[in-house]
Amino acid sequence: MSGIVKTPQPPYYAVIFTSQRTDGDEGYGKMAEKMEELASQQKGFLGVESARDNELGITVSYWDSLEAIKNWKENSAHKVAQEKGKAEWYTNYSVRIAKVERAYSFET
Repeated sequence: MSGIVKTPQPPYYAVIFTSQRTDGDEGYGKMAEKMEELASQQKGFLGVESARDNELGITVSYWDSLEAIKNWKENSAHKVAQEKGKAEWYTNYSVRIAKVERAYSFET
């Protein structure tokens, strides 16, 4: 997925994953693609936006409920990715979950 996600009218939820990577790929790129594909198949998934430079990565996934977020966190393949992230891919990360109560956009 690329670009800005078209989300429904609020309320919905955003999971903001901010990370700093270790050096090297070590299978990270392939796993990131797999996780995005898998997440998109989960009930309640609304979309994802992601950006990374050589210092910081920010991925925001959008969900229709807290239950959908919990189910994704507990997904067995996602758990494997989480563990590899801690062991190999990230020097640190932060996860924040926010309720989107208002949203607006501009498009030409």
